[in-house]
Amino acid sequence: MEEYAGEPMGMGTALVRTAFLVDAVYADSVRHFDLTVQQAQLICILMARPYGMFELAKTLGLAKSSITGLVDRCEKRDLVRREPDPGDGRASRVALTAKGAQLADEFHDETTRRIAELPLALSESERATLVALLSKVVTDNRVPVVFTDGQCPSSQDCAS
Repeated sequence: MEEYAGEPMGMGTALVRTAFLVDAVYADSVRHFDLTVQQAQLICILMARPYGMFELAKTLGLAKSSITGLVDRCEKRDLVRREPDPGDGRASRVALTAKGAQLADEFHDETTRRIAELPLALSESERATLVALLSKVVTDNRVPVVFTDGQCPSSQDCAS
């Protein structure tokens, strides 16, 4: 079996093999930063703002008990903290700590850089087309915002 055959691929095969490639880079980044995939997703989601537990569970596609355990483990590592939800006195939101915000920034920057290097063999025009097409696929399929190009408005906003 030839691992890197250059024959034409169908859409499904091309997307699955692309996902495999991106997953491999992501998994390597996760190991480098001593995180699990879910911990990395959680801290990247929280870069934008604090989230409620239900909202986090829905975004990550996890059961309530799973999100509770994930947040508990991240809280023990001082990456996140629970804070009162100003809109609902009975609920709490999850926010990054200063340590979590720094780790999220470093992880996000390194992972984004490494993944952005994957299509460097393409021309600038081809890369722009690829970004536009993938953006449309992601948007049309309502993929949760677990990774963005944007940073927090400031590290203080993320860690406060």
